[in-house]
Amino acid sequence: MNLRCACLLLGILAAGGALADDPFDFRSAFDVNEGTLNFLTSPPAKAIHFHQNRIRITPDSLASGWVGLEQCHDNLDKVARAQITFREGFVRDLRVESSAHIESAWIEGSSVQLRNVSEGARLCLAAETMALRDSGNDFFTLHNGPYMRKFLDGYYPMRVTIEVEFPARTLSLVDITPPAQPGLDIVEAPGTIRLDALFEGELRTVIQFQRK
Repeated sequence: MNLRCACLLLGILAAGGALADDPFDFRSAFDVNEGTLNFLTSPPAKAIHFHQNRIRITPDSLASGWVGLEQCHDNLDKVARAQITFREGFVRDLRVESSAHIESAWIEGSSVQLRNVSEGARLCLAAETMALRDSGNDFFTLHNGPYMRKFLDGYYPMRVTIEVEFPARTLSLVDITPPAQPGLDIVEAPGTIRLDALFEGELRTVIQFQRK
């Protein structure tokens, strides 16, 4: 992937030692996912991190590449420190809209830093991201990811939804990668697309549009 287009780097990176009642399901070294994308057909028994995104493409986005982003996280892992990172230079006006069961949450450069995340934590953010690329010949691509839930060297299950709103009078949907499959549901309607993924590893999505 061209890293200039990997605009939404949203890895949840737990820092420091695990808490006594750590929520991660530690497995043997042979079982831990090391980043390979693996869609899951059924959720784990325990509640997992649910990462929700709403992306708005406007007519102005076609010229600038900047799109609106609203993002919420539910069932954040109970850890002493964590961070949500975006690719530097590809995010602006990043802000914390609301938080619950988190001692403190603040912006640090192109990241959101979290301290003392408790059980049942929720966090909502807003920003603009340089995520839309003009591919030429009236084609545009929206790059998202990688999405991940990472602890030390392992990747753990998470759920991600991506809702994209786009000007249907201006753009038509051409292609979505990866395609719909068990563990990845895709629903299309005029002016909207919704992806719902249950997976472990690193998820990257590419949505291609064409100007009408």
